[in-house]
Amino acid sequence: MRIRHLLLAATMLAASPALARPTEDFQKLQNDYWAATLKDSPTLATSVGVSTYDRQLDLLSTAEMDRVTAEAAAFLARLKAIPATALAAGEQANYAILKDNLESSIEANTFGQRMVRYSILGSYHGYLAGLADIQSFRTFADYDNYLARIGQVPDRMKAYSELSVEAAGKGFVQPCLTMVKFPDTISGIVSADPAQSRFYAPFAGKRPDSVTAAQWADLQARAKALIADRINPSYTAFGTTYDTQLKGKCSQAVGISSQPGGAAYYAYQVRTQTTTKLSPDQIHQIGLGEVARIRGEMDALATKSGFASREAMIAEMRSNPKYYAKTPEELMAAASRMAKIIDGKMPSLFTKLPRLPYGVKEIPAETAPGSTTAYYNPGSPDAGIAGFYFVNTTKLDQRPLWELPALTSHEAVPGHHMQIATQQELDIPAWRRATAFYTAFVEGWALYSERLGIEMGIYDTPQKDMGRLSYEMWRACRLVVDTGIHAQGWSKERAVAYMKDNTALTDANIDAEVNRYISNPGQALAYKLGELKIRELRARAQTALGAKFDLRRFHDAVLGQGAVPLDALDAQINRWIAAEKVRA
Repeated sequence: MRIRHLLLAATMLAASPALARPTEDFQKLQNDYWAATLKDSPTLATSVGVSTYDRQLDLLSTAEMDRVTAEAAAFLARLKAIPATALAAGEQANYAILKDNLESSIEANTFGQRMVRYSILGSYHGYLAGLADIQSFRTFADYDNYLARIGQVPDRMKAYSELSVEAAGKGFVQPCLTMVKFPDTISGIVSADPAQSRFYAPFAGKRPDSVTAAQWADLQARAKALIADRINPSYTAFGTTYDTQLKGKCSQAVGISSQPGGAAYYAYQVRTQTTTKLSPDQIHQIGLGEVARIRGEMDALATKSGFASREAMIAEMRSNPKYYAKTPEELMAAASRMAKIIDGKMPSLFTKLPRLPYGVKEIPAETAPGSTTAYYNPGSPDAGIAGFYFVNTTKLDQRPLWELPALTSHEAVPGHHMQIATQQELDIPAWRRATAFYTAFVEGWALYSERLGIEMGIYDTPQKDMGRLSYEMWRACRLVVDTGIHAQGWSKERAVAYMKDNTALTDANIDAEVNRYISNPGQALAYKLGELKIRELRARAQTALGAKFDLRRFHDAVLGQGAVPLDALDAQINRWIAAEKVRA
């Protein structure tokens, strides 16, 4: 849940009288919570097809964060007044997840890191530049509302600048090593020609039939004036603020533990990202074990493929030009073809497929040089927006084609798009469909999906299979490297060397990845731990069900309740196994 304002409203919420029956009380609480969430986050409302707040833009300030935290505390008090045991089983699951969401958001607001909204991975100013991506444009009102919303961007950029300076003054900054190219992410959004700006994207295409020529010309003129006169200067001003007041205060240390309250913040991140009670040291040891196992499989594959060693095979894969696209268009074509090949195999893995399609796009130019290899952006069935698999087309000599089967399986299908689009269609409360994204579940599923490529037959060359193993090794290394950096005092150089020694990733990818672990502590731990849990549950189900085990039905069961904490997933699959045993 995102964090926002107003103690008076929170007090009123807390004082709301309980209804006569727990079920009714809980239903009203969920309705109130969802309504408050949409009001607090107008852009979320737009993205799920609720148009009430289309002319508004989320507020940004510590006061707003505190207000929403007070609101969450009031909801939590109401929730605790309802006896969970009096609810039906399905509602008990909703109760537990809502309680977890509220408690986590309240705790998150206690850390100074809440004020840092910029990094080389992605920042608030980049989020604003992509506002057009979260809504559909069909009517004059859609365009007019969008202009009203981006008209508030200069004010938010000013608030963002002030918040960042305040954070830096208290010691909450990004590490210097990760921020070398950060200014480009600001200046890259400023376009001398307003018609080339990302903010102008909705007006760059064909005029909709529902908008008159005169209206269209007026909208375009207003957009250009707004971009040139107000939005561009606000970005330039933030660039100056960064250069004069933020850049010089960056941290020489790369670990979050060096910041005020950093060790406690990392412990919080580890707990919430993994949904486990594992300590950083325990996770580090799990990582070392996985690295050793996968390394053995890589050695065996290299020998079987006729190479003297794993290192020799990886060196050839890194250096042979035949494995690399020559142009961005060639890479995008290869990624798109891989996506369609996997699309054709999906019915062999699931009995139910989501209706929402996905597309393939290039990562925006201003963020691509410092970004990861690819990522996924969810769509919205209600808003009429497809999901998108974004591919990095910079540094082509560092983007090997043998990565595409594993990469596409993770980011598109059967990975992120399959899981998230399925969740968006489930018969669960709207707040869960839109906001319950447990990283360990979401990323664990996506990593598990890479392994499904074996059953789909897409690793049809030794290099592609080594790419799969390298990707699995990459996620195992994260357990070692992330905890090493943030809990054991590792340097970036040590982390890079460890990644290079154990994975087939290219130098550019390794550098971007380590920067990511530095910038977003704990998030990278979720992948491998989530995948290991799903594989454990699959093995359990196969053993328990024998000939009655149906892989497609197992996958339906894993995704059937949306993203949940790993302990909840464990209980969910146990119930499914019991039901399958008696199913005719």
